[in-house]
Amino acid sequence: MPPTSETLTTERILEATEEVLRRHGPAKATVVDVARALGVSHGSVYRHFRTKAALREAVTKRWLDRTSERLAAIAAAGDDPKERLRTWLATLFEAKRQKAGGDPELFATYTVLTDENGTTVGEHIADLTAQLTRIVEDGVASGAFTAADPAVAARAVFQATARFHDPCHAAEWTDPAIETDFSAVADLVIRGLTDR
Repeated sequence: MPPTSETLTTERILEATEEVLRRHGPAKATVVDVARALGVSHGSVYRHFRTKAALREAVTKRWLDRTSERLAAIAAAGDDPKERLRTWLATLFEAKRQKAGGDPELFATYTVLTDENGTTVGEHIADLTAQLTRIVEDGVASGAFTAADPAVAARAVFQATARFHDPCHAAEWTDPAIETDFSAVADLVIRGLTDR
């Protein structure tokens, strides 16, 4: 147990919550378990998060933001839009696969939590499609892509590649042919944006 003299921060609470969720799963993890892991009273945790639902939403957002932050740097880069789009899609796919394969128990936990937190997931998807929109807009501006409405095109790209980032497809991500399938879909998407 960490010493109680350490300052209790939101980040410490979220780290402890993640560990408690990994250990107990979403059905059995409680605020009391989080407080115990931190060596504080559950009231101390509630001072940072008013409800158990708020704590679960915050830890879900933190988990999703890790992926968004990695992708934001790619979306903001000024290089070739075609390569940037391919890199962005590949990075999203790899991030999701690492989460699913690297810590399957925690991935399963977060799948439950994302189902509970539709608003947080909606905001995450809006952020990702905004990043894609930026890439498509840059492609249109440079003449690399054609799209009457970059936001509509970005949503279509996101939906067309769902097999490679939507957690409901996680069981398929270990298929030996998945890399070939991903490359074929990415090629098709990029060709679709470049066809005149």
